[in-house]
Amino acid sequence: MTELILHHYAGSPFSEKMRLILGFKGMRWRSVIVPAILPKPDVMALTGGYRRTPFMQIGADIYCDTTLMCKVIETLNPEPPLYPASTSGVAEIIAQWADTTLFWIAVPYTMQPAGIAHIMAGAPPEALKAFGADRAAMSPNLRRATLADGAAQLHTYLARLEHLLADGRPFLLGALPSIADFSAAQSIWYIRRAPPVAVLLDAYPRLLAWFEKVAAFGHGELTKMTSAEAIDVARQSPTAAVAFTAEPGLAEGDEVTVTPTDYAHDPVAGKLVGLSRDEVVIARTDDRAGTVHVHFPRVAFQIKKPTPATV
Repeated sequence: MTELILHHYAGSPFSEKMRLILGFKGMRWRSVIVPAILPKPDVMALTGGYRRTPFMQIGADIYCDTTLMCKVIETLNPEPPLYPASTSGVAEIIAQWADTTLFWIAVPYTMQPAGIAHIMAGAPPEALKAFGADRAAMSPNLRRATLADGAAQLHTYLARLEHLLADGRPFLLGALPSIADFSAAQSIWYIRRAPPVAVLLDAYPRLLAWFEKVAAFGHGELTKMTSAEAIDVARQSPTAAVAFTAEPGLAEGDEVTVTPTDYAHDPVAGKLVGLSRDEVVIARTDDRAGTVHVHFPRVAFQIKKPTPATV
């Protein structure tokens, strides 16, 4: 099997979620470090415009969004299970909450002045300004909570997680770790990067003990790779076969765009080659990467055909 390549950077919360999952699975993987902000020419060569971090590559197939990436990893390495049958359904519901509601309170709250000095330690003023402008462009409609409101909401969410662990269970849903644990852990990991903010976690000792269990899975066995090498892999590899189930208004071979609906609304254009209730796949050709298949989940993404030109 072609190697799994994770395109990520050290300070990315969703990247940490994926690194911990790879550690939980005991997997070997290739590590490509990408820029935290635009421009990202090597990223764009592979994704066609998708700019969020991380994304995953297997040969000439590019997987966007951690929800889909986790499903692919589970198919490749079913044991130990990321979606145990005993918590099927509820684990994914909690994971979706953690990836959205919890994330969008925990991360902005951590980036308060007391936290940003640690998160961006050593960065010159111009880098801080560029990072802020980049993130503002990704989520222009985000209404940031005040510090007081953010603290109140975060404490409410942390107390809910603490309550799940009140009976002494090792993981959020019982004896077995699941996708819920890794989705929640990324926000706790990010808060802990800023010690002045992380003191609020002291009120939740069960949550802290749980986090240590999740963090102990580590990151698996990684080997560094350059982005140029990853592009070469894509150019020299065939794309994987994909399934297509027609839907009203969408046919195989249609020219479409696929765009995130939550944030970073950057469309990726290509030919529709794969479609199911869970996944959409488009084919695109790049001068450097050759022909690639870019995969997206259906949740939180929109498929759109070009509007016919008027005469």
